[in-house]
Amino acid sequence: MSDMMTTQAGDAGAFRNFDLSRVPTPCFVVDEKAVERNLRILADVGTRSGAHVLSALKAFSMFSLAPLVRQYLGGTCASGIYEARLGREEYGGEVATFCAGYKDADMAEILSLSDHVIFNSPAQKVRFLNQAKAAEVQVGLRINPEHSEGEIPKYDPCAPCSRLGTPVSQLTADALDGVDGLHMHTLCEQGFAPLHSTWEAVAPKLKPFLAQLKWLNFGGGHHITRDDYDREGLIAFIKGIRETYDIEVYLEPGEAVALDAGILVGEILDLPTNGMKLAITDISATCHMPDVIEAPYRPALMNEAKAGHTYRLGGPSCLAGDVIGDYTWEQPLKIGQRFAFLDQAHYSMVKTNTFNGVPLPTIALWNSDTGDLKIVKKFGYEDFKERLS
Repeated sequence: MSDMMTTQAGDAGAFRNFDLSRVPTPCFVVDEKAVERNLRILADVGTRSGAHVLSALKAFSMFSLAPLVRQYLGGTCASGIYEARLGREEYGGEVATFCAGYKDADMAEILSLSDHVIFNSPAQKVRFLNQAKAAEVQVGLRINPEHSEGEIPKYDPCAPCSRLGTPVSQLTADALDGVDGLHMHTLCEQGFAPLHSTWEAVAPKLKPFLAQLKWLNFGGGHHITRDDYDREGLIAFIKGIRETYDIEVYLEPGEAVALDAGILVGEILDLPTNGMKLAITDISATCHMPDVIEAPYRPALMNEAKAGHTYRLGGPSCLAGDVIGDYTWEQPLKIGQRFAFLDQAHYSMVKTNTFNGVPLPTIALWNSDTGDLKIVKKFGYEDFKERLS
């Protein structure tokens, strides 16, 4: 298994040897060999456990790597009509679609694209059940296990008054009429223990219904490709469920597909001072890394020093809160200097925006084995303008 080990989230890995001047800024650079390393691990878990492993497009949908993903995983999971179409057109395999609320106008196309359609409530299930059955698409219902393992309430689907999933205490025979499987997505960047604890809490409540189901989908949030993840525990857990209940198991990793596989390269634009050293960069938290503000979180800086010269980094937008954080270099910064944030492949390019007309980052694909570099997409004025016409 040594060739299938991965590094901790935020580890520079092969990017320590990447020449930041090779790309324009700002730029997402994804290492296809790091993605393949993660895919090998996920495929191994699927093979040994018997689970269906799908790639979550909401986290990482860089479809130039779809042929690589196809080699290792069984398909994709989508969060709506556009991701379902992308999954069907570019990735192949199974497509499992979940949305908190479906529109009548979209359902025919969603059904034509999907193998599983998962509903958020019994009411939505009833509304579209006949249409789904006529299309020979399997029907799922998302449940809320009413057991929280999340550390941040904003990202906890089991938080009080959550809109995501049917509370397990409300499950009835009528609610499950016509349902082929249950879906639960309760984790966020977590190891195996929280999944096991969730199952221990919810299994007694599901036991009366499991015999009538074809599958269980444990969603995403599993950091399976992190080197300290208990993969042997996960494999034994899945095998136990499959054997005990004669049921198929699905996993939908997103971050795990692209963990430690990308960087975001930026450039220092200005170095003002106001109570402390400041640095204006062409990377915007607001436009390029909104999770910095929404989560919030502090992205890891490649080669950050433990002591030296500390600067507060912020973006070029007019938002006063467009601040990335305080970072330290051994030597004073210079105008035009390049730098990079780590672990920027997942939940990054899928969330960018053009507020203030700030340009979108270029997307580049790098092969850390061969050194080959390809500019996959460079955005321009038209990408900004066409969203507003």
